Amino acid sequence: MARSARPARPTLAVAGAAAGALLLGACAPLTTQLPYAPSDGSRVDLEGVDARGVNLMVVSAAEGEQGTLLGALANSTPDDVEFVLETPGNDAVSIRVGARETVYLGTEDGEQAMLGTVATIPGGNLEATLSAAGASEDFYLPVLDGTLPEYVDYLP
Repeated sequence: MARSARPARPTLAVAGAAAGALLLGACAPLTTQLPYAPSDGSRVDLEGVDARGVNLMVVSAAEGEQGTLLGALANSTPDDVEFVLETPGNDAVSIRVGARETVYLGTEDGEQAMLGTVATIPGGNLEATLSAAGASEDFYLPVLDGTLPEYVDYLP
């Protein structure tokens, strides 16, 4: 009695589909290696400079009120870097960060930085520009208020 080849076809189809899925998976980027802001703030990577703003945000009670700048400025270069943050209706905020150092904004051990007036409502985004070492990047700076308990102590 001769055996039929039909039972092998579904097995081959499943094996082919599995091999195709493995090949496609190997071509996909690893999202865990992509830079991101792991908090409520924005991440700003300055093009061509190993310096960045991490989790930058503003905490303010209302539109038109003062705002506290929170986040960090990281300098991985061998030289000191002067970061400048510009927002509409405010003087530029300038913070010097030493070579291969990080400065935390709004913390007890870090720098205190304030915006004189926040030109958008809490929950909105403020247009901003971060510059350092000849590079600059336009981005949106999230504005938060005291709705979340972790930000109440940062209200001006």
